[in-house]
Amino acid sequence: MNLKQLKEAFVHAGAKRLYAKPLAENDNSKNQVYFGPDFEALNLFPCAELVAENSQRSQIFKGKLEFSWLGINGALAEAPGAQLILYPQYPEVRFSGFLRGCTNPPSPLMANRISGRILFLAVTGDRRIIGFVVGPSHVIAAEICSAAISPSVGVFFELSLPTIPSDSSSRAKLLAELGRINRLGWIDSKQLDSTRVVRPCCAPQCGGFTLEAELGIPKNSVAEPDFLGWEVKQHSVSNFTRLDSGTAITLMTPEPTGGFYKQFGVEAFIRKFGYPDKNDKPDRLNFGGVYRANCRQPSTGLTMQLNGYDPSTGKITEAGGSVALVSDEGIVAADWAFSSLLAHWSRKHTRAAYVPSMRRTEPCWQYSYGSRIRLAQRTDGLRLLRALACGAVFYDPGIKLENASSSKPMSKRRSQFRVASKDIDSLYETIEIEEV
Repeated sequence: MNLKQLKEAFVHAGAKRLYAKPLAENDNSKNQVYFGPDFEALNLFPCAELVAENSQRSQIFKGKLEFSWLGINGALAEAPGAQLILYPQYPEVRFSGFLRGCTNPPSPLMANRISGRILFLAVTGDRRIIGFVVGPSHVIAAEICSAAISPSVGVFFELSLPTIPSDSSSRAKLLAELGRINRLGWIDSKQLDSTRVVRPCCAPQCGGFTLEAELGIPKNSVAEPDFLGWEVKQHSVSNFTRLDSGTAITLMTPEPTGGFYKQFGVEAFIRKFGYPDKNDKPDRLNFGGVYRANCRQPSTGLTMQLNGYDPSTGKITEAGGSVALVSDEGIVAADWAFSSLLAHWSRKHTRAAYVPSMRRTEPCWQYSYGSRIRLAQRTDGLRLLRALACGAVFYDPGIKLENASSSKPMSKRRSQFRVASKDIDSLYETIEIEEV
């Protein structure tokens, strides 16, 4: 089998992306395989929900992978023990358990100390990982070495697959679409529902819905990138010459994983920590305000804390830690486990396009989108926690309870983590401005 045939075998097995890593002698089943000095590997290889393991000996996260080895005949051999292990104290990620329980594992190559091996890892459309490894004398190893490819994503380099758009082509397609939308001028506000029917939209969040509708993206709450692997973020500006103007950008809307909110429900949470509507809307309780790390919110009396994170070192000190809203009495009103936030961030924000917009309401509700697009890449969960710790990212909920005194009160959930447009560089290693 040569490299071309290997790529074809991966595509036949459902691969959408393909990565390769030259293995050091220590990259084996005993010592685990090193996946990088940060948590960026989570962006590449989707795993099940991260599980924190807190003990006196170690603070780690584990994420189970749906992993199989590809045989030379194209058959797949499942490795049910495969997992990613995140070591926040270093930090680093390692690949473990990839031989355990497998009926046809490549043990001679992966259980021993051999330099010059190449590990291939493909990611499928349904979030499976498929592996293949070659020894130093294999023809594929020679092809990779002769190509002199440098790592492009952490410790990995990405290989193109036949018929699958590369990063450069998906980027070009995204920019071409955003250029087309820019040239449309003012667009009637709309949304594309889950059945792909276009419907009118007249609400503050319609700038994002209108852009998504033009891109053919229906309304959804799926934590996956929007367009060919890119997360598309619209944000309003006062004018198109200043990208750092305008309102804050909503990054994600995860529900709390713990605290009073999780234990007793949103209605009880609002009644305990909320307040009467400040615009005198009758029989309505709100839970809002801006929450930044270590700053008390006067409307609710809650303070955001990052428990188990050391901002001086930028490291997680407790795998079971969380971002928490805490009352003056020490009650945890709501919290988001680090394991949940890390997994959510890595699934959706690997590559993001920030698109400026302006709105007008006459002659009707319409949006226009700017020609200067920011393309942001290279992030991980540790960057998110650093941005939360310094206040660049903040919690800005829009939670309410209407008809609060009636027998059938109606609650609305909206837990938003947001960032000011000028601060998005705190979340990414690279940001490029493209003129479309």
